[in-house]
Amino acid sequence: MPAFLRFRPSLFLLPIILMLPVRFVFAAGDAGPPLTIARAIEKASRQHPRIEAHDARVDGAKARVTQARAGFLPRAHVSEKFDRTTNPMWAFGTRLNQASITEPDFDPDRLNNPDAIQNFNTVLGVTWPVYDRGQTRHGVRQAEMGEVAAGLFLDQARRQVIADAAVAYFGVLIGQETLSVVDQSLKSARAHLKMAQDRFDGGFVVKSDLLRARVRISQLTQERFQAESGLAVARAALNAAMGEPVDREYHLATPLAAGNGIDTPLEPWVEASLAHRADYLGMKQQEAIAAEEIRKTRAAHLPSVDLFGNYEINSEDWSDTADNYTLGAMVRLDLYSGGRDAARTREARAALKDIRALLREMEDGIRVQTREAFLQAKSAWGRIGAAGAAVSEAEENLRIVSDRYRNGLLTIVDLLDAEVALDQSRKNRFQALHDYKTSLARLALVTGTIDETFMGEGPCCIH
Repeated sequence: MPAFLRFRPSLFLLPIILMLPVRFVFAAGDAGPPLTIARAIEKASRQHPRIEAHDARVDGAKARVTQARAGFLPRAHVSEKFDRTTNPMWAFGTRLNQASITEPDFDPDRLNNPDAIQNFNTVLGVTWPVYDRGQTRHGVRQAEMGEVAAGLFLDQARRQVIADAAVAYFGVLIGQETLSVVDQSLKSARAHLKMAQDRFDGGFVVKSDLLRARVRISQLTQERFQAESGLAVARAALNAAMGEPVDREYHLATPLAAGNGIDTPLEPWVEASLAHRADYLGMKQQEAIAAEEIRKTRAAHLPSVDLFGNYEINSEDWSDTADNYTLGAMVRLDLYSGGRDAARTREARAALKDIRALLREMEDGIRVQTREAFLQAKSAWGRIGAAGAAVSEAEENLRIVSDRYRNGLLTIVDLLDAEVALDQSRKNRFQALHDYKTSLARLALVTGTIDETFMGEGPCCIH
C-alpha cells in the first residue's frame, strides 16, 4: 500500500480545514473585564465558600468562650407554679407558706383529712457556683484555645484558597499559551503546505509530500479543539476558585513570565514551614486543649461550693399573699462515681496521645511537602532556561530545514520533524513556566508564607 494511503481517513477533513481561519476567536479568551492575579486572589480570599464556612466556625468558637465564662457568674431565675392538693402534709405546709394557719387547722380530723387547697407560688432564685472544682476555669481555657485554633484554621483555609486561585490562574495562562502555540504551528504548517503545493505543481515532489502536509494540518486542528476545551475547563476552575459563577468571563491581564529564581537553601524553608503553618499551629492548640482536659478531669475529684438564695411568694387567690426567703451554702464532695471520673481522665490521656502522634506525622509530612515543593520549583526554574534555549535552536533549525526543503535538498519528513520539534519545544517552555509558578504557590503554601500579596514572581520572604 502506498504510504500516503495510510493517511486517507484524514482527507475527509480537508475541505473544512482549508476553510478555517489562521487564528480562531475564542470568546472566553477575549471577552470580559481584565483580571490580574492580584484581583483573582482578592476575590478568592473574600468570597470563597470555604472562607465563609471557617468564618462561621470562628464565630462559633467565640460564642463557646462566652458560654464558658458564664460559669463564673451567678444564675438567676423566676418561676410561677400553681397546684391544688389534699395531701395532708402539703396542705398544711401550703397554709403555713400562705401564712393562713389558724387554731382550727390543728384539729386532728382536719389535719388528717384536709379540704383541697390551691396555691400560686412565685419564686425568684439565685445560685452562684463559687467553686465548681475548677471545671469552669479549665473550660474557659479550652474555649479560648479553641478560638485561637479556629482562627488559625481560618488562616490556613484562606492561604489554601489563595494558592488554589493562583494555581487556577496559571492554569488558564498555560491553556492560553498552549492554544497560541497550536495557532503558530497551524500558521507554519499552512505556509509549508503552500510550499509543498508549489513544489508539487512544479513536478519537484510526489503527491505524498502534499498529503503529509495536509495531514499535519489535520492533526494540528484536532489539537486546537482539545486546547480550546482544556482552556474552557481551566477558566471554569478559576471561577470556582474565586467563588464566582463558573461561566463568568474574564480577560487575564497578568502574563506568564518567569520572574525570579530561588537562591535560599532548603533548610530555611523547612524552618518557616514549622514556624508559620497555620494548620500545624492549630493542631498545637488542639494538643494544649487535650492537655487541659486531663487537668479538668483530675479536678473533678475536688469538692464544690455553691451559694444559693430564694425569695418566695405564696397565695391562694392573690387576695392575700405571704412571702419568705432562704439563703444558704452547700459544699459537695463526690465519694464514689462508679469509676466515671477516673475513666474520663484515661480517655483524656488517650486523646492527648492521639493528637501528639498526629502532630509527629504532620511534622514529617510538612518536611516532605516543603522539600518536594522546593525541589520542584528549582527543577522547573532550570527547565525554563533549557527550554528557552531549545526554542531558539528549534526555530533556527526549522528555518534551515525550510530553506533546504524549498531547494529540494531535504524531504517533507525532515520538514515536518522540524515543525514538531519546534512545537514541542514551545510547549515545553510554557509548561516549565507554568510548573515553576505553581511550584512557587505550593512552596509558599506549605511554608505558611502565602498571602494576598502573592504574585508568583519569585519566592516569598522567609520571616
